[in-house]
Amino acid sequence: METYPYLLFELNDSQYGLDARVVREVFFLPEITPIAEAPRYIVGIFNLRGEIVPVMDLNLRLSYRAREYHLNHSLIVIVWESVCLGIIVDRVCEVTSILADDRTENLSYSYDNPHKHRFIQGVAQVQSGLIALLDCEALVREFPDLNALDSISPDLRDSMGDYREAPELDGDADSDVRELPVFCPNATPEEREVFRQRAAQLRIPDDTQNSQNLVSLAVVGFQGEYFGIDLKTVREFAEIRDVTPIPCCPPRIVGNMNLRGEILTLVAIDELLELPIPTRNSAQVLIVQVEDIVAGITVDEVFDVVQVSPTAISAIPTAVRSIHDEYLRGTALYKDKALTVLDMYKILTKGELVVEEEP
Repeated sequence: METYPYLLFELNDSQYGLDARVVREVFFLPEITPIAEAPRYIVGIFNLRGEIVPVMDLNLRLSYRAREYHLNHSLIVIVWESVCLGIIVDRVCEVTSILADDRTENLSYSYDNPHKHRFIQGVAQVQSGLIALLDCEALVREFPDLNALDSISPDLRDSMGDYREAPELDGDADSDVRELPVFCPNATPEEREVFRQRAAQLRIPDDTQNSQNLVSLAVVGFQGEYFGIDLKTVREFAEIRDVTPIPCCPPRIVGNMNLRGEILTLVAIDELLELPIPTRNSAQVLIVQVEDIVAGITVDEVFDVVQVSPTAISAIPTAVRSIHDEYLRGTALYKDKALTVLDMYKILTKGELVVEEEP
């Protein structure tokens, strides 16, 4: 039976699917530059290795109100025919295959008045529940300018974002004049710097660094130190909720968590990294997968996703070697500080994280 690959992501606590064959790249949201005279849903542009890419706020495209952007927001870059476009979403989850029979298209909400969807191609049943499948062609296709106020209803017009209106001007000035939007106006200076660094890194052209050879690392924090985890092993980022303790387990086993119907064991690897056993309650977890092993690694914070050249990862210095060096791939620089790159394959398969049952 024919299957189709879809990239699953979250937006406003709902799940959506996007044809994975049109997805070019996925990374955390960089700083974007607002541009005049663009449609309201195109909130700016950014430089992707020499190519200027417009960025769509999917909330606005779906007629929801715009929301403040945060460091954990993701950007999905798609290519449809000749159009390259970035789409802002809350969180990217995974790529999954969906059977043709599991998709329902041409939804109607009533017998007498079938509704024509603009951007929802249909729905599909996956393990985590029902997801809305987006129509890539419809997303990039132009439709009447949203500023043509006579052509849309007052309710729809009111839902088009929360741009700040400029004060009315005397005379014959255009009453529809708006203030120039500012990217993340409420971000802290530290958050702004992270956004800028992400944008600067994405500007690096292919002739300076071969992007196909770069290693993507999720930068996380354990007790004030930076660690990098190969993004290939990271299935998704999530918040820790409703953990159920497991009796008679060592301290490294935090408990079980229900993630959209999947029961995951949460593990603290601080002791494995020769850090003190944590006494705090972590708020975030990395869902990692190596072969058939899936686990949640508790972290203090998820800082960033960066790309580094393999040659920039140095061996662990001899002076600081320990018995747990086999779980480390090396070190690299991140914000002028040392970033320790973890070998998640060895941590999950040889790190004594599995709880042995008593005979």
